[in-house]
Amino acid sequence: MDPECSQLLPALCAVLADPRQPVADDTCLEKLLDWFKTIADAGSSLLLLQENPCLVTLLCPVLKPQDLSPRVLAFLLRLAGILAAQEDCFQHLQQGDLLPRLFGEAGPLGGAAWTAPTVRSGWIQGLCSLTQHPSALCFLAHSGAVDTIFSLQGDSSLFVASAAGQLLVHILGLSMQAPAEGHPSLQPAHWPACAQKIVGHIEESLRATATPQVTQALNVLTTMFSHCHDPWTQVLWVHLSPLVACLLEKDPVPAAHSLVDLLLSVARSPVLSSSSCGLWDTLAQTLSRLRASQAGPLALGILKLQECPKALRAQAFAVLLQPLTCVLEATTQAPGLPGSSGPGLQCGVAAIGPVASSEACAGRGGDPTDGELPLAWPPGSVGGTADAPLTAGMLLPSKAACVGLLCQTLAHLELLQPLPQRPSPWPWAPLLSAAVTILRLCNGSATPTSDTGTHLCAFLAGCVRVQRAALDFLGTLSQGTGPQELVTQVFAILLEYLTSPDSSPTVLKKAFQATLQWLQSSPKPSGGGDLEPHAQLFLRELLPVLPKRLCSPCWDVRDSGLEFLTQTVRRWGGQAGFRHALLASEVPELTEQLLRDPESYVRASAVAAMGQLSSRGLHIIPASPGHPGAQQKSLLEELLHILSTDSEGFPRRAVMQVFTQWLRDSHADVAADTEHFVARVLRVASQDLDWEVRAQGLELALVFLEQTLGQPSSSCPYAMTPPAAAPPSLVAQALQPFCRVQLFDFAFRALFDCDRPVAQKSCDLLLFLRAKTASYSDQQGSSSGPDVASLEAALQRWQAGDQGQPLGDLEPEAVVAVLRSLDLEGLRGALAESSDHAEQSPLSLLQDMLATAGILGENEADCY
Repeated sequence: MDPECSQLLPALCAVLADPRQPVADDTCLEKLLDWFKTIADAGSSLLLLQENPCLVTLLCPVLKPQDLSPRVLAFLLRLAGILAAQEDCFQHLQQGDLLPRLFGEAGPLGGAAWTAPTVRSGWIQGLCSLTQHPSALCFLAHSGAVDTIFSLQGDSSLFVASAAGQLLVHILGLSMQAPAEGHPSLQPAHWPACAQKIVGHIEESLRATATPQVTQALNVLTTMFSHCHDPWTQVLWVHLSPLVACLLEKDPVPAAHSLVDLLLSVARSPVLSSSSCGLWDTLAQTLSRLRASQAGPLALGILKLQECPKALRAQAFAVLLQPLTCVLEATTQAPGLPGSSGPGLQCGVAAIGPVASSEACAGRGGDPTDGELPLAWPPGSVGGTADAPLTAGMLLPSKAACVGLLCQTLAHLELLQPLPQRPSPWPWAPLLSAAVTILRLCNGSATPTSDTGTHLCAFLAGCVRVQRAALDFLGTLSQGTGPQELVTQVFAILLEYLTSPDSSPTVLKKAFQATLQWLQSSPKPSGGGDLEPHAQLFLRELLPVLPKRLCSPCWDVRDSGLEFLTQTVRRWGGQAGFRHALLASEVPELTEQLLRDPESYVRASAVAAMGQLSSRGLHIIPASPGHPGAQQKSLLEELLHILSTDSEGFPRRAVMQVFTQWLRDSHADVAADTEHFVARVLRVASQDLDWEVRAQGLELALVFLEQTLGQPSSSCPYAMTPPAAAPPSLVAQALQPFCRVQLFDFAFRALFDCDRPVAQKSCDLLLFLRAKTASYSDQQGSSSGPDVASLEAALQRWQAGDQGQPLGDLEPEAVVAVLRSLDLEGLRGALAESSDHAEQSPLSLLQDMLATAGILGENEADCY
């Protein structure tokens, strides 16, 4: 410990022990604990106590907890745990009988202070720090602390209850660590006292009739098997698994969600999943006993496992598909798709078959699946017809249950689909059919064929939550292949939702996103072009509808329509059919009008859309109705006006992104006079109050530099000769336009910007420029003329905060000389560090805490 800190520590300990003294806030106490832990980890805790006896004196006030504030008492308990984590220091504190009075019944337990959750949490954290060695385990076994931890599992504070469960896991793991190393096949009767007590408590809780006790036991085991993969955990699971299996015999199954978490943590354990411990039987039995909403997460977890018996995977997938099977059965008129006339497309696409019984999953250990599930999933096959009423009953107890189960199922299948271990082959066609059917049930266009279907129509009509989930799932299904008839139905239902006046703004946004996914995944026609005929027809039907969305009174609908327009133009703006249909619609004119929308998000999206339309040559600003022959200002002028005058940052950022892209693409309006364009944009961007606009301005300046001087070298680092630098004459000539557009004025000012991303961007730009002008500066040598001195003086003023005076006209020689003199690498390194990279001074912390108590004068304290 630093000598200056040692001198202040006794005074601080006196302040903390004195209930009359004001105590610094919790942040100060946390910093103080961190400091003590750092010292203890770096050396000897016993030496720390011997050199600073005030710390032992500080712990004594815990004997009278009623005199201390709860946060100071919690601090002292945690401090004692940190110091006693080393066994020699633990023994030293034990000799003074201090630890039993801190953590035993003679301490804060049962007193008035114990009612504060902060104290109970500090007591648990202190014990967790202390329990690091065998001596601590003996102390716990004889002090009654383990029983207290048991009671805190049901604490009213969720933080305390969770910490108590984690502490039990920590104690059990530590107590089993040493003996298990010598005896991997250790029997429960031979376990250490603490382990036997904890396991006995878990057994008692699993047998309890009260669900909270069962939940506590399951949560402790879940934490244990999730974090500990030692061989002895197999013995523990074999010992406790019969009690876990007995929970499945109760109706209803208690603590079902906690049971699912436990079984999945066991299945993921490399020690347990590969052993013959009846795990797969228990999982199969659990799937058949839980309700559909409870079994869904378990089924998803099983299907995510790398190794699992095929029969169990088949059962899990069947459970996951049950709600969709119910939907298809309730609306299918024939073996074909919902709404089809005649037999139509058979849904016998590979997926899953009848629910496997637990006996079918009796294989122990081996039989890892290769992902192939050869059974089929036509509507009505899951569980057979006998199970159909049961499936309907799961969906139809109430609207809330129906909506919740369908949303959960769709979300689970959406998560499962991209995984490599998903069931194979994946049932694209039936899943597409189910998603389309659910969307039709929600908008009322489905035809129910049973009482179940009628109830589903009533429950799902206009349900925004289910619509969002189904559209998300439908979008992910675009990555697969399906019959053309189904794809046609997909586009049809999407068009219905995009045109319906009843679609909510959030549903419309999801519908636009799903539409883009399906359009982008459409196969290209063999005769050329970017879209197959059905997708082209869909776009031509959608474009007349898009103006209605751009005129919606809801700003988020207008915004979603503009985002969709931007993406479609970027992807298919060069296709003749799409261009013709777009120009024949009102979309370009309405998009231009939305540049003046009252909502800033919409204006920003309109800027992006207009920039894309202009890049594709699809931008047409109509003549003013009052002055049909009047000259309209160009889009460039319109966007510059937004950049200069818009009160919100989003549209201005969008303008800068459009301008930067235009410069990269050599847009016609930019290429006409690039230097003039860059000068105008940088002049406005440099004065913007939004740091993102200034940073984007530097990005535009960097593009201008690269186009003028060439891209950074990408030659092989192992090449024998370095890349040739630009000739000095060309470099000097290229620097002239940079001076004329005032690029250096902007870049140097940004170098000292108060927003770090702007300064970092400027540093990168200047480093690139210095590398490009290296040959020129080598030939010129070091320059120290009046221009260089003036520029360096101006930069010093700017760095000091006086940026009112511009740099004025600059000469290339002066710029190059200043670039060589600046320590840009050092500045970039400093900017890369976070704002709190410097370690806070412990001395400063002690001084501030003492100053708060009035021990030090105000001028002796430092702000930490």
